[in-house]
Amino acid sequence: MSAYIHPTAEVSPQSSIGEGTSIWNWTKVREGAEIGVNVNIGQCVYIDFNTEVGDRTKIQNGVSLYHGVTIGSDVFVGPNVTFTNDLIPRAHNNDWVVSKTNVEDGASIGANATIVCGINLGRHCMVAAGAVVTKNVPAHALVAGCPARIVDYVTITGKRLCVEDVTSPPESHQLDDKEVG
Repeated sequence: MSAYIHPTAEVSPQSSIGEGTSIWNWTKVREGAEIGVNVNIGQCVYIDFNTEVGDRTKIQNGVSLYHGVTIGSDVFVGPNVTFTNDLIPRAHNNDWVVSKTNVEDGASIGANATIVCGINLGRHCMVAAGAVVTKNVPAHALVAGCPARIVDYVTITGKRLCVEDVTSPPESHQLDDKEVG
């Protein structure tokens, strides 16, 4: 199954779009962007040059993925999530350097969260809606607030573990509740 690109979307012919991917109205995909298979990209999304998006990822409306952001597979990016790529933003700075952000496989980011550049969101972590993430988030951590702090841990399917001491990650067997077969 080939990709679906809405007629109002602007997709560079120098980008790579995987089979089964849907790109909806008023979305822009720049040159060198690599988008995996079976990705769903909502309306009014901006994907900057040389940005990578893994397989089976869902990017909701109003998200901008700037140069330096890498999104893994099976990631959920909620509506209006904001990513940055400049740690010292100044309009007059012509020598700024991209600070890379990596979102690992299975992560979920809630609506209107802000992800400050230069950090890593770990596998299957969950960022609460409206959180402002300024530091790395470990695998399976649930973070919330401004600035975001670990409030719990979640399983692969997103169930909260209600961990009393969030400074000690749970055992790996507690995190894998994914049904087999």
